[in-house]
Amino acid sequence: MGLLTFSINVTLDGCVDHQEGIADDETHAFFTRLMDEGGAMLWGRVTYEMMESYWPAVARGDVEAAPAIREWAVKLESKPKYVASSTRKDFPWTNSHRVAGDLRAAIQELKDATPEGVLLGSCRLATELDRLDLIDEYRFLVHPRIAGHGPTLYESGLASTRRLELISATPLRNGS
Repeated sequence: MGLLTFSINVTLDGCVDHQEGIADDETHAFFTRLMDEGGAMLWGRVTYEMMESYWPAVARGDVEAAPAIREWAVKLESKPKYVASSTRKDFPWTNSHRVAGDLRAAIQELKDATPEGVLLGSCRLATELDRLDLIDEYRFLVHPRIAGHGPTLYESGLASTRRLELISATPLRNGS
């Protein structure tokens, strides 16, 4: 059974707006390494649609991008991508699959079938999966910024406090 790892960019005040982080080569290399370590990606519909609207074009070379960004896009193109959605049923992006049915059972089945692990990158979905106690590991890239707005991490709340143990912290040159 693989681990379900929740990883996301977050500012010091908890903002998870993808436009608030430091989007440089080092940040992209960090997430490329995480993606390389895992066997699949997992998103909610909203995150999937945001990713689908940009990254395939970068992978094809239709959008000019730095080498680290292009490397991310090319690897993402071939990576299995799973989407939890109750509304959308068609996912044409390469290697995209819908997670259907009972969320707990479907995600547990995905974890069991993916020994290299699953990388989760959607905040709303993470909240639901955390409530179901399905997240095994958290890897937050904390940016040295205060956004002063949302959306924020676990914005809709959890039933109780989640106590975590710090395993490691590695500062990046960009201050994250």
